[in-house]
Amino acid sequence: MEAHKIWLVSIVFLIGTLLIWYVFKYVGNKRYRNTRIAETTFIRTTLANQVTFFKHLRSDAQDIFLQRVVYFLTTTKISAEKGARITDTDRVLVAASATIPLFHFEKWSYENLDEVILYPGTFNERYDTDHPENLILGMVGDGVMNRKMIISLPSLRAGFSPSATSNTAIHEFVHLIDKADGEVDGIPEYLIPKELIQPWLKEMHRTIARIRHDKSDIRDYAATNEAEFLAVVSEYFFQKPKMLQEDHPALYALLDEIYNKQSNEPLS
Repeated sequence: MEAHKIWLVSIVFLIGTLLIWYVFKYVGNKRYRNTRIAETTFIRTTLANQVTFFKHLRSDAQDIFLQRVVYFLTTTKISAEKGARITDTDRVLVAASATIPLFHFEKWSYENLDEVILYPGTFNERYDTDHPENLILGMVGDGVMNRKMIISLPSLRAGFSPSATSNTAIHEFVHLIDKADGEVDGIPEYLIPKELIQPWLKEMHRTIARIRHDKSDIRDYAATNEAEFLAVVSEYFFQKPKMLQEDHPALYALLDEIYNKQSNEPLS
């Protein structure tokens, strides 16, 4: 009788353990929330068709980019709110936007991000989408929205159109990188070598002054503050690198050193 009870308890314990493992791996763990689209053929095709940065990479570099996109999809929740209707292609574009700025860093992860939320259009600082003063295309959350990012779905898609000169999603991921050192100040200490900080500050303030005096073709929003300057010129760097190099060689050279420096530390 005792042996029978022990056997029964062992079976119940085994079944319970298997159930807990299943729930953790396939239901509750955020690392598996987007695995239904982690099919590499679909993702590679989407990247090849819509992401210029990916198209310009060598074949072996494309394989690495693909791996990092899959990693982002399997570790970060991507959701729709306010009635937005998103597709698997949209999710891949979000992951590509996250991968581009940190691609030349060997080890990286957005440890300060849990979720990317896509809205159907612009919104205001209270996250209201039905207000006449909705002007925001993307935002890195703070306070109750800490560790979250909000992006306008039309802006996400527009950023990957063939004629795009800006990219809202890349812009917001650059803000997140900037925020990793505790301050959103236009000096991404995680990326920038210490010896480049002063040259970067000098070039940044010189260019901001030129923008404010209508002596630059960089869009006016870059002169809002140092953080917005970094995000805007980073968009240019990744979207139109040749144009930026021709028109602003000093700025391009600094951004090239910042983003193409190799690092072994995760973004936290």
